[in-house]
Amino acid sequence: MAFLLSNDDGAHAPGLAQLAKSLTEAGYEHHVIAPDRDRSGVSNSLTLDRPLHPLYLDNGFIAINGTPTDCVHLGLNALYRGEEYSLDRVIAGINSGANLGDDVIYSGTVAAAMEGRFLDKAPIAISLVGKTHFITAAKVLVDLLPKIEALSLPERTIININVPDVPYEQLKGFEVTRLGHRARSDNPVLTTNPRGKECYWISAAGEGADAGEGTDFHAIEQGKVSITPIHADMTHGNALECLSQLAHN
Repeated sequence: MAFLLSNDDGAHAPGLAQLAKSLTEAGYEHHVIAPDRDRSGVSNSLTLDRPLHPLYLDNGFIAINGTPTDCVHLGLNALYRGEEYSLDRVIAGINSGANLGDDVIYSGTVAAAMEGRFLDKAPIAISLVGKTHFITAAKVLVDLLPKIEALSLPERTIININVPDVPYEQLKGFEVTRLGHRARSDNPVLTTNPRGKECYWISAAGEGADAGEGTDFHAIEQGKVSITPIHADMTHGNALECLSQLAHN
């Protein structure tokens, strides 16, 4: 079994390094291809207006001048294509910061995982709700992999894992959750650059609005690892019947 690893924090991010190290120590084969810089928040975007250039790093990672989706797309369809690689699963992370609720809409980490939905094994996005205990998230993943391997998940399932930023021994358990929802974010912050030109900073994400029991927000608040199945089909099934009236008028 071999994995393709990527992220949105960039090829030099500590979370990616810890992920690769822990998987190697656990005996898993993997290849790493990630953006050459932080590309957080770029979602599922592909680069179509310029060529992509692989940069081979000394540690064996490949850095790409593109998005997380670019990286996985290029990895699966060009750089690591063929029977000699036998890639089974994409794992994206370990992200520095949460990917809870509506975060998955914008997350490059989740997008990188989602691009692996065509492989036999369900892709995994893993995020640390903080910036310190990456080794905790890595150990969580290594612990979960054999259990995930034993499951018969529906096609195109993506597993989104969020891990509290605490030492492993302080985790309060694991919980399978649904996505919660955030409140609307604060307004963009207007400022002025050194040349006197007005510009804006996007504000932080809103707090959890739908964050009750059963949500990923609640699990993290309780000190538990949140495991949420998501998928790429954005059809709003409950609205189909309502909208079907349009076709009969």
